[in-house]
Amino acid sequence: MASGGGYGDASQKIDYVFKVVLIGDSAVGKSQILARFARNEFSLDSKATIGVEFQTRTLVIQHKSVKAQIWDTAGQERYRAVTSAYYRGAVGALLVYDITKRQTFDHIPRWLEELRAHADKNIVIMLIGNKTDLEDERAVPTEDAKEFAQKEGLFFLETSAMEATNVEDAFLTVLTEIFNIVNKKNLAGGDDQANGNPASLTGKKILVPGPAQVIPEKKACCSS
Repeated sequence: MASGGGYGDASQKIDYVFKVVLIGDSAVGKSQILARFARNEFSLDSKATIGVEFQTRTLVIQHKSVKAQIWDTAGQERYRAVTSAYYRGAVGALLVYDITKRQTFDHIPRWLEELRAHADKNIVIMLIGNKTDLEDERAVPTEDAKEFAQKEGLFFLETSAMEATNVEDAFLTVLTEIFNIVNKKNLAGGDDQANGNPASLTGKKILVPGPAQVIPEKKACCSS
């Protein structure tokens, strides 16, 4: 069970720090999603991200304090040199497109390929269709995204950073999944060490109950 927690209590004891990256084309709303989650803010005149920036928010998941370190990067090609450093250490990713711009969805396979080439193979990935507040301008049917997410073994949600729709659910689903994986690894490691074996860091991912729109990851993709 996860709770929202505060927006940065410096005195709070931290049990875990999870790095999550936001990726996708420019102007799909990555920075707005981050601002909504980290500070519960939204700005209509948000400017394009230059390079890389990150914000944090501390939450409580199953009675443990988890600091989410959310990294946001520019979608423009000229900033792609930051790729390897950006992905290093990431345990979660939100892959974002704009439901009103088909091209941003069509570019998702390229972003996913880049993510999987540079990030840990067990990274938890959620596909995000942002800007549902612009439903009248929709260019990407929900079913297209669901089908892609199912095929690739991704979680999926549609969000509106402007209306704060599903933003919290998206992050909490990813962070709770990461938390469960880490805990399972720790338990496996304890059992192995008790038997004289080194700690195991592999294992099937544990699926997290979530909103109806969430598509669980395929177990087959996560076997050791």
